[in-house]
Amino acid sequence: MVYSLELYNKISTEERRLLIEAENTGRITLSFYKYNKILNPKLFRDYLFLHWNSMGVLGRIYIAHEGINAQLSLPAFKFKKFRSFLDEITFLKGVRLNIAVDQNDESFLKLTIKIKDKIVADGLDDSSFDVTQKGTHVNAKRFNELLAEEGTLCLDMRNHYESEIGHFKGALTPDVDTFRESLPYIDQILAEQKKDKKLLMYCTGGIRCEKASAYFKHKGFKNVFQLEGGIIEYAKQVKAEKIKNQFIGKNFVFDERRGESISNCIIAKCHQCGSPCDTHVNCSNEACHLLFIQCESCQDKRQACCSSECQDIFNLPLENQKQLRKGKHNSNKIFRKGRSEVLKFKY
Repeated sequence: MVYSLELYNKISTEERRLLIEAENTGRITLSFYKYNKILNPKLFRDYLFLHWNSMGVLGRIYIAHEGINAQLSLPAFKFKKFRSFLDEITFLKGVRLNIAVDQNDESFLKLTIKIKDKIVADGLDDSSFDVTQKGTHVNAKRFNELLAEEGTLCLDMRNHYESEIGHFKGALTPDVDTFRESLPYIDQILAEQKKDKKLLMYCTGGIRCEKASAYFKHKGFKNVFQLEGGIIEYAKQVKAEKIKNQFIGKNFVFDERRGESISNCIIAKCHQCGSPCDTHVNCSNEACHLLFIQCESCQDKRQACCSSECQDIFNLPLENQKQLRKGKHNSNKIFRKGRSEVLKFKY
């Protein structure tokens, strides 16, 4: 019984913040993924939790029969130990680790390892096509070359709230809330395209393009390319090799940072006043928690709330707020980021 209790996070976020501050050792935020057959996801999940928890790893990790998708942070001085641990797992030996562009010790505040049906919810029937027949992986230099070629169609495989704050110049940015919605959306756009059309795909770290490129190759497209390591690796190569940066704005990330700067451009605007801004916040009203873009001025004025109604609730005593939330669940508008009717300058 004690053994099983150790396999779940037991420390509150506030306690974790204090522990991180007290450690004062610096943390590294990174991500990785790997498609590989896992026979017993539950056993693998427990194995990872036991070892990673002892290393001080925090993050959000999904495990399925098809592989692993991990976004996490760990103490900087434990990085070599973590790398060695991964290398001892056959299918993870040498796996590319996407080190975050902007580091923040509080990017993650708990360790969550979940078992899922898929490591990315794509809505695809994997048995209907060969998922191993992926597109050609290209580095930053080759990506820029293809982007500049006449006739290339650049596809952003992320969601609207991600591309809203940053994307590659000239890219098609689907107006969708989830990756599951993006494939049929792009399907319609490509319906009248010739099968020799060059498709150039990218996403945050590469994982969404793995399935998407195989899917569109299955659809008959012969020239499918994907950015190796996604935007994160692109930013690293651009800086190291002094390549021209064709990404404008911020790269949205799914942790407490919300975004990391890839260029100095601000291409989005505050959803409340319309001023240039690319900072995402969650509405302070716990019953809402909508993710939207808000400038510092509006954040101060509205107490980081998305509407006057939410601000009124936020200023009620905590017990009153809890009573209002009792028996209710957050609506799906939380995930329809930036689309709420209360936002004047929404996407």
